[in-house]
Amino acid sequence: MSASTDSGLASLPPTFSSIAPARPEARELDIRFTGSGSEYFRIWIVNLLLTLVTLSLYYPWAKVRRLRYFHANSLVGGQPLGFHANPWKILRGYLLVGLMLVLYSVAGRLSPVAGFVSFLILVALWPALLKSAMQFRLANTSWRGLRFRFTGTLGGAYRALLPWFAPGLAMIGALLAVPDRQHPPAWYGLLVGAVGIGMALLVPLLWWNLRRYQHDNFAWGSLQTRLKTGPGSFYAVFLKTFGVALLVLAAIVAIGAAAGAAGVLGGARRQGIGAAIMVAVIGFFVGLVAVQIVLGPYFKSRMQNLVWSRTGNRSMHFNSDLRFLPLLGLTLKNWLLVVLTLGLYWPFAAIATARLKLEAMSVTTRVDPQTIADAGRAATSDAAGDAAGDLFGLDIGF
Repeated sequence: MSASTDSGLASLPPTFSSIAPARPEARELDIRFTGSGSEYFRIWIVNLLLTLVTLSLYYPWAKVRRLRYFHANSLVGGQPLGFHANPWKILRGYLLVGLMLVLYSVAGRLSPVAGFVSFLILVALWPALLKSAMQFRLANTSWRGLRFRFTGTLGGAYRALLPWFAPGLAMIGALLAVPDRQHPPAWYGLLVGAVGIGMALLVPLLWWNLRRYQHDNFAWGSLQTRLKTGPGSFYAVFLKTFGVALLVLAAIVAIGAAAGAAGVLGGARRQGIGAAIMVAVIGFFVGLVAVQIVLGPYFKSRMQNLVWSRTGNRSMHFNSDLRFLPLLGLTLKNWLLVVLTLGLYWPFAAIATARLKLEAMSVTTRVDPQTIADAGRAATSDAAGDAAGDLFGLDIGF
C-alpha cells in the first residue's frame, strides 16, 4: 500500500486502477446517524451503575459499549462503521496512565526536584502514548469490513505535542531557582505573565500543529488523508470566537447595567439597594454561563467545518456544514433538560448532538469505496486488527 499523504488514483492497487476511469465523476456519500435516545439510555444507565459499583474499573467496558453503539449507528453512504476494541486492553492502558499520574503526584509532594523530574518523564512519554492511542482507535474502527489505520510517526507525535508542555517546563524549571517559593520574586511573576501571554498567542498555531499530525495520517485502504490548510485559518477561527465573546459580554454588561440602574432606582425608594446589588451579582454569573453556552457551539461548529472540510486527498475528501444557530439552540435545550431531569436527559442530549454534528458532514469520492475495501482486505488480511493488540490500549477522540 502507498503511504503517500496525498495518495489518489495513481497509488491504488493495479486491480482497481485497471477498472477506474481516468477522470471519474465525483459522487457524494451522505452521513446519517440512526441512534435512538431511548436505546442509548438503557446502555448509559447500565454503564453508569456498573462503573460506580466497580469503582470505575468497568469504565473500559462502558466505553466500548458506547462506542460500538455510536459507530454501528453512524452510516456513511448507507454502510455503518464498526468498533472492535478489546476492553481488557483499554483497561491496561488506563491503569498505566493512572499509575503515571499517581507517581507524578507523589513525587511532587516529596520535593520540587523530584516533581520536576517526574514531569519530564511524563512529557517524554506522553507523545508516544498519543501515537499509540491514535493507532489503537483507528485500527479498531472499520467501514465496509476494512479497518482504518493511523500512519503517524513517533517523531511527528513529539513535534505535535511537546510544544504544549513547554510553558509548564519553563515555569516549573524557573521555580526551582526561587529560594522562597511562598514569596516568589517579581521576576517570576513577570515570567508567569509572559508565558501566559505567549501561550495565548500560540494556542491557534499549536492547535493547528496537533490537528495536522492527526489529519495527515488517517488511512483507509490505499487512501490517506491530508489537512490542506495552514495556521492562518486557525487563527481566524480563534479571533472570530474572541470577537463573539466580546459581543456577548458587551450585551450582557449593557443589559446588566440597565437592570441594575432600574433596580437601584426602584430600591432607593424602598431602601432596597442591597437587593438590587444582589440581583446584579447574580446576573453577572448568569452572564458568564451564557458566554460559555454561546462560545462552545460557535467554536465547535467553525472548527469542525474548517478541519473536516480541508481533510482528504485527490480521490476522496470530507465536507462539513455544521451551522452555529442550530447547534446553539440544541445546546440550550440540552442544558435546560439535563438540569430539569437531574442529569437523566444526558443520553438523549448525546444522541441529538451526535446526529446534528454527523449529519452536517458528507464524503465526496471519485473512487468506488467497495473496490478499495475489497483490495485492502486482500492485501492486509486484516493485519491492522492484529497490530492493535500490541498497543497500549488507550483511546482518545479525534
